[in-house]
Amino acid sequence: MEDGEGRRKRSMFAWLRGSFLTGLVVIAPIGLTVWLIWTVAGWVDSWVLPFVPVWLRPDQYVGLNIRGIGVLAFLIFTILVGWMAKGLIGRSMIRWGESLVENLPVVRSVYKGLKQIAETVFAQSDTSFDKACLVEYPRKGIWAIAFISTSAKGEIDTKVPVDQSKTAVFLPTTPNPTSGFLLFVPKSDIIELDMSVEDAAKLVISAGLVYPDGQLTGAEPTPIGEVRTPSRANSA
Repeated sequence: MEDGEGRRKRSMFAWLRGSFLTGLVVIAPIGLTVWLIWTVAGWVDSWVLPFVPVWLRPDQYVGLNIRGIGVLAFLIFTILVGWMAKGLIGRSMIRWGESLVENLPVVRSVYKGLKQIAETVFAQSDTSFDKACLVEYPRKGIWAIAFISTSAKGEIDTKVPVDQSKTAVFLPTTPNPTSGFLLFVPKSDIIELDMSVEDAAKLVISAGLVYPDGQLTGAEPTPIGEVRTPSRANSA
């Protein structure tokens, strides 16, 4: 029979392990978020600060390298460019610049491709990836999460040998949802989901571990600070 000292040591070890895991759950997301913001701010500063006049940099007056000044300068510059682009003079300058790019064969193709991507990603529209769905991929009977893009148009719509209307869906990969496959699927083969696009993305990124309710898969979640121990029936 196990003595009382052994049970106390096991209880102390379980408490330490539970406290460590609880602290890790609290600290890891905060630490990773701060590290990511700090790293991105430093990367933007390294690109933008060389273009900022020296007399506008606070480090010239306080003697400290304040991270994020380049990010602030980039935001202000982008807002000013957007404001100018909405006006008559700004639109005229953009058309003049694009007419120059049209005369450069290689640059023209690169510019048009990047412009289309930027307009698609940053356009203020409610029609891009507004629904999550299920499609059978890579074969019948196996279902994958995808995002509805838009209805198939033009040559794609006419040459796909299906009588009914087709829909373009983006099927992301796990755990990196920025890469994936563009599929054209008949509407009857698509099952729309009630979950939001954000919840579906979490499900993809977590490889099926985090469901829309925010809980991990499996049994009832253990409250923070408690350690789940096996019951006597299971340990027997």
